[in-house]
Amino acid sequence: TLWRKRAESTWQKYYGALNAVTFGAENDQIKNILWRLNHGELDELHPKLIVLESGSTNLFGRPEEVATGIKALVAAFRQHCPHSHILLMGIFPVGPSATNPARILVHQINQLISKFDDGKNVTYLDIGGKFLQPDGTLNANLAPTPNFKVLSEKGYQAWADAIQPVVDQYCPKSAASPPGAPTPPIASDEPKL
Repeated sequence: TLWRKRAESTWQKYYGALNAVTFGAENDQIKNILWRLNHGELDELHPKLIVLESGSTNLFGRPEEVATGIKALVAAFRQHCPHSHILLMGIFPVGPSATNPARILVHQINQLISKFDDGKNVTYLDIGGKFLQPDGTLNANLAPTPNFKVLSEKGYQAWADAIQPVVDQYCPKSAASPPGAPTPPIASDEPKL
């Protein structure tokens, strides 16, 4: 659970009252998430909102292959949680500069997966610009690791701020489950609300 491990205070501030859960794991690939979904990870959970951010560890493939994997994830979440809304995040920018080959690949993948937004069950949101400086370089305060794939606490804060309108839409504060309730209103491979 990366978010809680790296930014517990941000998690509690935004999602503690929502009884949210997170399943994100370090270096998780699309195939790992699919395996967990098909082996009971969400059994008995009925989240109102699933925040799905995946693909940055699959950047060794062609854009179409990665997009096909993300499409399979969306389909699997829809199958296991048919009443949940999916907030599909664009892959966050990686690499320090705008000309980094991985950054270009991320842009191509994001163009493909943006089409999975159906206006009903899936909303696509690309917040990559929030992690960039005006010249296109990554803000090292938000993604401080050498490969720029890991967010800092400030990076998680920027992410939380950016998705809050969608969280409010599907998980209004008045509808939050009491602590210990069996069904989380949020579920994600990062935050699942």
